[in-house]
Amino acid sequence: MLHDFEPGAYRFLEGGFPYSAGVIAMPGFAIKRVRLARPLPVAAGFQAIHQHLAAAGRSPHALCAAELRSPQPFTMAGFEGFNRGYVEVLSQWGLVRSGGNPVARSNVCPMFDAPVEPCFFAFSYTVPQAGAAATPANADFVVAGSGEWPEDQPFPQGIVARGDLSASGMAAKAAYVLRTMRERTQGLGGDWRGLTAAQVYTVHDIHPLLATHFAPAGLTALGLTWHVCAPPILELAFEMDVRRVGAEQTL
Repeated sequence: MLHDFEPGAYRFLEGGFPYSAGVIAMPGFAIKRVRLARPLPVAAGFQAIHQHLAAAGRSPHALCAAELRSPQPFTMAGFEGFNRGYVEVLSQWGLVRSGGNPVARSNVCPMFDAPVEPCFFAFSYTVPQAGAAATPANADFVVAGSGEWPEDQPFPQGIVARGDLSASGMAAKAAYVLRTMRERTQGLGGDWRGLTAAQVYTVHDIHPLLATHFAPAGLTALGLTWHVCAPPILELAFEMDVRRVGAEQTL
């Protein structure tokens, strides 16, 4: 379901406790993405985001998406424990209401130069913009990261091609995740053809998937960004997120 988050000037696609499945700017607003020049530990990252939003004349409610980096994949119990602390801050900021978390998120684990603790890599927020899209079809949006586990299925039994890192196994994982990206984009009312970025997170070779999966989805023309990172939970092997964001900066 798509919900309005009026204080933040965006709508969000219902997800789970840690994050929403995606966000889209309301009419008259755009989304701006900020990448940190160096990842900041979560507590310091929240502080930097709060200061940046205040300097931009935006309230903490404007935060709509977060991109995190973690040292290594969590167990499911460890992931749930981390999420409780992360969501507690969002609750203190007034973002989480009646159990609904509007902020989209990706959280992945670099194979190289991994941080020693979970960190913010980037974040996105809404800004008022004259001439911004009046209809969802032309609006900025961010789709949250998804791995190859349907979250309505038991874990880890429900993982797509669980334990199969062969060419066919990775193809099945990529097909599921790409389908999820399209479904979430459609659920937001966004335009897949208007994507400005598609990020792939895996430590496994994606070259065999270029012609069979990414090109037919229109993503090779867009230009893929491959982060050599594992998804945040043990046993997952492939994750993606996509976005349509017109303004980006490095902080």
